[in-house]
Amino acid sequence: MLSLSMIVRNEAERLERCLASVAGFVDEMVVVDTGSEDGTAAIAARCGASVHHLDWPGDFAPARNHALDLVRGDWVLVLDADEWLRAEACAPLRALMEQPEVLVINLLRQEVGAAQSPFSSVSRLFRRHAAIRWSRRYHAMVDDSVASLLEQEPHWQVLACGEPALVHEGYRPDLLAASGKAARLRQAMEAELAARPGDPYACAKLGALEVSQGDPARGIALLEEGLARVGAGALAERYELLLHLAIARGPGEPAAALYRQALELPLEERLSLGARLNLGALLLRQGDLEEAAALTAAVTRLCPELPLAWFNLGLIERQRGRLLEAIDAYRRALRLAPEHADAQRNLAAALLLAGDIPGARDGFRRAIALLEAQGEPQQARELAHRAGALVRLDA
Repeated sequence: MLSLSMIVRNEAERLERCLASVAGFVDEMVVVDTGSEDGTAAIAARCGASVHHLDWPGDFAPARNHALDLVRGDWVLVLDADEWLRAEACAPLRALMEQPEVLVINLLRQEVGAAQSPFSSVSRLFRRHAAIRWSRRYHAMVDDSVASLLEQEPHWQVLACGEPALVHEGYRPDLLAASGKAARLRQAMEAELAARPGDPYACAKLGALEVSQGDPARGIALLEEGLARVGAGALAERYELLLHLAIARGPGEPAAALYRQALELPLEERLSLGARLNLGALLLRQGDLEEAAALTAAVTRLCPELPLAWFNLGLIERQRGRLLEAIDAYRRALRLAPEHADAQRNLAAALLLAGDIPGARDGFRRAIALLEAQGEPQQARELAHRAGALVRLDA
């Protein structure tokens, strides 16, 4: 028997999609509402879930443990309302659950809107065992209890499902800004670091946030501290520390060395796409086009839905003099992200070089319109001036 375990609060817009994705896969759905003021609880009940109520304890771990105590299944699947299960993963997941020594199945999760790390690995499907409990304030996880259990009962196995199992949109920039989630995440990160000084996971998360939000000195210090303390077996944490330290270091050989260290770790390839993509872009700036092309093409193969990878590949192929390949890459980027003004501008320039004057004219017009719509009138005027010297935009 497989149980779904969830904690929710004010998730009326997303919950039904999540619950519908597991219909027919799980045998029971347990939803713990921690104080919704919308129709969340009613939606969960309508979808067939057993709904329970809990006053918010101020920490995700005890709330998740409360939900875990309510399930009856031999296996437990844990989802958040902004996630959903991919139908393609159901069969391989069932096959893994049938193996008697498997304790945990790590799930590959696609991160919608995440340019640096479009995939992550999460421990969200596990056998119900009294020793498996949630811990940590930020990104509550069962990993700590699983590690302790494996020391006592080493016969258990932790496996990974190669088929992407979950889709997650909670880190889309627009959703973070609208929900105030970013501020709550920072608060949780700071609390986690205060409780666990020097903890590599907390250092990785808060260090990356500081780098992205304009305090690189503190960010680098945290990332370096985490890297000095991370255990040999904590591959995902080591990768994340190396990736964000390379980003903080900026373009140059020190960053390239860090990206290469990250890529040497024996991780599932889709978990290291950020390092491949960034190293490819760095090598493009350095003029090492062959390796840049190989790295970036690998990203488009592993994650063809990532617009930035196709855009970067277009830049690389144009530098290599492969105009048709560059045009194809730009077009693929635009099919995924029609609002990408730089891709539209570069496509127009490549079409012009290839002799497609009408296509170039249309492309420049589109790029100018995008810049104007995105609040960049100065850039739109400059592009109109430069492009107008090459083709008649009013033809």
